[in-house]
Amino acid sequence: MDGIISSLSHIKETATSNAGAINDILLLVEDLIMLHNDSSSFSPIPTSCQEIKDKQPNSPSGVYLLKTATNGTQNVYCNMEELCGSGGGWTRLAYLDMTDATQNCPSGFRLYQSGGVRACGRPSVGCSASIQFPSNGISYSQICGRVTGYHYGGPDAFDEVVNISAKYVDGVSITHGSSRQHVWTLMAGYSELSNGATISASCPCNTGSTRSVPPSVGDNYFCESGNPNTFPSVVLYNTDPLWDGQGCGGAEGPCCNVPGIPWFHRDYGSNTTTDYIELRACADGTDEDSPVSYYEIYVK
Repeated sequence: MDGIISSLSHIKETATSNAGAINDILLLVEDLIMLHNDSSSFSPIPTSCQEIKDKQPNSPSGVYLLKTATNGTQNVYCNMEELCGSGGGWTRLAYLDMTDATQNCPSGFRLYQSGGVRACGRPSVGCSASIQFPSNGISYSQICGRVTGYHYGGPDAFDEVVNISAKYVDGVSITHGSSRQHVWTLMAGYSELSNGATISASCPCNTGSTRSVPPSVGDNYFCESGNPNTFPSVVLYNTDPLWDGQGCGGAEGPCCNVPGIPWFHRDYGSNTTTDYIELRACADGTDEDSPVSYYEIYVK
């Protein structure tokens, strides 16, 4: 570049004829010199939305070009507004909106369609549908997200003895890393009611419930049922989405009155990781499921 600029600059200084052609060359010289002088001020490609927010606090939410851990680049959606009680700079790792007819279920998920609802669930028993969302080298200490699903058949929330890597929930399990560190559990309860026939299978947050949430899950869960009756039918209950903080009828009113819902949030303080995040759809029976129609997950 320096050699080219030096030669062209010499042309600029010595040219005395062919004015039209020389003027074109001079314009090129000026553009090249400007590019050369400005190149040292170019900023490196950012590696996270938080880095963009820190350097340009007024940056709007939108798609940005980020550098990946393998020195490649990717277009990523950055949420620059407050989420989960924390300021902007959130990097979106996962997104699905099945109300968009152009979107398909992730690989390995089964498509449900009923009454205008499209949702993605398990093809078979267990946690047979899962998807991993890589961080692409982004170091994070917070996770914020939301999931919307639907009640199908007769899910009964969770097993009393929990192994996070097993089919411990009738619902959705969200973990991070290959060791599956628990992030959040989204349970589908048997019924909105709490009576003798339903109390052992419905949400632990239901009024009158005697169920205890396993310590490995703790308070990091949402639970809701789409079935307003005592006994469910093997259908997709398509009028009452799960885990949206709305429509909690019967005894499950407290389940919609929990902090943050529909957003879940984990803050690990000074402990950071670059783990992938995994979403699994689980159940232990063939006549039950809680297919998801929407999710978005962010880290920072």
